[in-house]
Amino acid sequence: MKRELIKFICFSLFVMLMPSFFKGGYLMNVLVFVGINTMLAIALNLLLGYAGQISLGHAGFFGLGAYLSGIMTVTYGWNPWQAMPVAAIAVGCLAYLIGFPILKLKGHYLAMATLGIGIIIYIVFNETYDLTGGPSGLSGIPNLELGGIVFDTDVKNYYLIWTFTLAVVLFSINLANSRVGRALRAVHDSEVAARVVGVNARLLKVQVFALSAVLSSLAGSLYAHTMTFISPASFGFNFSVELLTMVVIGGLGSVYGSFLGAALLTLLPEFLRSANDYDIIIYGGLLVIMVMFMPGGLVRGIPDLFKKVFKTKGGADHA
Repeated sequence: MKRELIKFICFSLFVMLMPSFFKGGYLMNVLVFVGINTMLAIALNLLLGYAGQISLGHAGFFGLGAYLSGIMTVTYGWNPWQAMPVAAIAVGCLAYLIGFPILKLKGHYLAMATLGIGIIIYIVFNETYDLTGGPSGLSGIPNLELGGIVFDTDVKNYYLIWTFTLAVVLFSINLANSRVGRALRAVHDSEVAARVVGVNARLLKVQVFALSAVLSSLAGSLYAHTMTFISPASFGFNFSVELLTMVVIGGLGSVYGSFLGAALLTLLPEFLRSANDYDIIIYGGLLVIMVMFMPGGLVRGIPDLFKKVFKTKGGADHA
């Protein structure tokens, strides 16, 4: 556990010192999105990487958090700091209720069920004009404010988002190393074996599904109060697939892998903009290569690559 604490402190220092290298600008805004996507990837990784339950509807929970927080503040005049936890609790309760029936399913049946939930939520965003503004979106969402400081610039938003993200990272690391985390990995490996040793697999799956939804909702609320405008297009099926890709590319069952996957898939499209029409080809080719040669994700593939390189170099020197 001491080693994990040292890794977390080093990671935190790296994150907090990052703005000093960029001093604002467009890339600073992109790094804000890296923080939001890291929270979402960790949320999905707890469900998929640790408990072994796939979800293609997490963009819906992300959107619910954003819209609930936005509606409460814009339409009903709530304080954003009050709206965020209320939205998270509401989304968590919804996920808990729907988790019991759908988590009886397995494999592609579960994937289709969660996909259906995400699509239903997306349709609700589009059709409830009076509440959400429909396809035109919801505007006028207030920025968060704390102690007279209004988070209305990229640098301020960076520290705000990453403070929450680091809290989620620390929480997830503690959860993964706790008795609950070991139970989740047992369910991932074999539900039957987990039940034999006394784990209530069905309840545990529902609980981690609800927890994952709560973290996604929190990320959604932060997104809404950072962007001050939201529309259904940001919470569709494509983004659910993108989140799933972040988790797989970064590394299943790894908190820091979630960060690597989120960072890569958020930053890479920005660097490929200059490639014009070839950016999609390059993007897809890189993903295929990574899946082929780093099936364990970046968090395992990078250390393995270094070991092979040094092993080969050592063998050459010896020869």
